[in-house]
Amino acid sequence: MATVVAVVAALAAACCFAVAAVMQQAAAASEPESASLRPRLFLDLMRRPLWLAGAAMSVLSYVIQGVALAFGSLVLVLPLAALDLVFALPMVAWRRRKRLTRREAVGALCTAGGVAAFLAVLPPSTGIVAPDLRDWLPLLALAAACVCVLVPVGLRRPGRTRTALYAAAAGVLFALLDSLTRSVAGLFRDNGIGVLAHWEPYGLLLVGGTGMLLAQSSFQAGPLTVSLPLIDTIEPIGGVLMGALVFQERLATSGALAVQGLGALAAVAGIVVLDRSP
Repeated sequence: MATVVAVVAALAAACCFAVAAVMQQAAAASEPESASLRPRLFLDLMRRPLWLAGAAMSVLSYVIQGVALAFGSLVLVLPLAALDLVFALPMVAWRRRKRLTRREAVGALCTAGGVAAFLAVLPPSTGIVAPDLRDWLPLLALAAACVCVLVPVGLRRPGRTRTALYAAAAGVLFALLDSLTRSVAGLFRDNGIGVLAHWEPYGLLLVGGTGMLLAQSSFQAGPLTVSLPLIDTIEPIGGVLMGALVFQERLATSGALAVQGLGALAAVAGIVVLDRSP
């Protein structure tokens, strides 16, 4: 029963996030370049009804994904969350009264088929609920190092390069955010309000706020065809690796691991195709 709840919630979260990203990018793209990476960007966007609707959808997506992570592992939930555009693209095409192209259909099949192949050979695993701080420290240091390298370089680069670097940094932080959410959800399930005595909820707020600022800055700096493929690829891959390394969740071994690798490659290729759709 727990696995069913995790799967259904992860799929619902994927749909909500894709719609939210499209709405937020449409609003953020009209902001001036000088607002990038500044709190002013949030203040300006909060005056836009379209962005507020996207933000509400994004929060709903996060809550639903938190439910999924309370019942399922990172290695199960995050590949399903990578299906966001498979759900959103048909709705956007219907709204614009356009038909999906053969290229988009192939991209959707690659993404869905790749995720299905990855999960088909995934061994059952619960992992640990709340890793010790010493297990988190190398991961926190690596994520901080990535952001501290990518963001300053992005500040010195124009256009699409800046978009890509900000999006890559956001993807890293979103993967870390998913891992912290998994820990907070487990602690809340076991301790209730006692979860506030742990550091994870406060780390979650810091990482989430920073990741959100970087994502909005990447949306503002350039098109979704650059930012979304990076976020949609780095977040699930990073989250799965964090699940295996920090939460001790099991991946496949031997020949089944090769199937998972090929499935992951097919899913990434499909994501790139879908994210580049007009």
